[in-house]
Amino acid sequence: MYPELFEVPFIHVTVKSYGLMMVIGFLAAVSVIRYLSRDITPNPQYITNAALYSLIAGVVGARLFYVFHHADQFHETLMSVFAIWHGGLELLGGVVLAIAVIFFYLCYHKLPIRRYLDILAIGLMLALVFGRIGCFLNGCCFGKPTDLPWAVRFPYGSFAYKSQIYPNLTRNRSEPQLKLPAEFCTYPTDENAILPQHLKPYAELTQEQKDMVDNGQYRCLPVHPTQLYSSATAAVLCLVLYFFWRRSRNAASSKAGPGLFINPGCTFALMFILYGIARFLMEFLRDDNPFEVDSLTISQLLGIALVVFGAALMAVFQMLKPTPLAH
Repeated sequence: MYPELFEVPFIHVTVKSYGLMMVIGFLAAVSVIRYLSRDITPNPQYITNAALYSLIAGVVGARLFYVFHHADQFHETLMSVFAIWHGGLELLGGVVLAIAVIFFYLCYHKLPIRRYLDILAIGLMLALVFGRIGCFLNGCCFGKPTDLPWAVRFPYGSFAYKSQIYPNLTRNRSEPQLKLPAEFCTYPTDENAILPQHLKPYAELTQEQKDMVDNGQYRCLPVHPTQLYSSATAAVLCLVLYFFWRRSRNAASSKAGPGLFINPGCTFALMFILYGIARFLMEFLRDDNPFEVDSLTISQLLGIALVVFGAALMAVFQMLKPTPLAH
């Protein structure tokens, strides 16, 4: 876990691993989108401009989704909503707003929307590969405890560690998963404090206590590396969408008769279906999101909605008349 990779000399600004991986994913996605759309765009600058707008929208959407999801953390001051340097982004919200911005951008410039959206789907999954690696380095989006040989342990004070030492009624857990002695905690003087105790900073622990949380009985329980699962899943979905797009493109180039799900836009619709299913299933291994309805998290509810939306889009695009490829 490396939430901060290094500090820039002289200006003393730390480079966050999550932010850096988001930038790498963004650049990789833009490069792939520019390459795949070289035959349908009159000006490659359109792709760059759309990507920049989507990046801004992605950050805003990810923050808004996090604030909405964790509104109790922002009840004291509204200014904390804007403090994204303290962390707090949810990728799904960013993707939704970024897609909306790109859609309106394509409409405004009267570009072939469905063909661009197909290529965008491939780029989004590629960006997600790097984004989830950033989640792993940051320690967020962690999984449930497990005894599997590839399980990982996050350090003392991490998101996973704090989740394990407190009860979590939002996940129907009335007892902590890891019972930590009182000497590892400080107790607030404010009787209205949300948590009855706060974890001591690592630097304030004795050497004996450090040994116990690093390698002893009070170290973090091993958990599923769900961030890496998600990254690998995104890589697979990226390849699936690419070959599905190639199939549609080859069918259009050969001027074959009507085929099943080869029309422009079907690749974009398939992205919602596949990602919705993958996200729904991944939530069964994650341990960070609260339950919302019948032990389902908000991400699972959104996953169901994405599958339904993708299926509806697929049906609509299948019925629409294909547009010829530009040459």
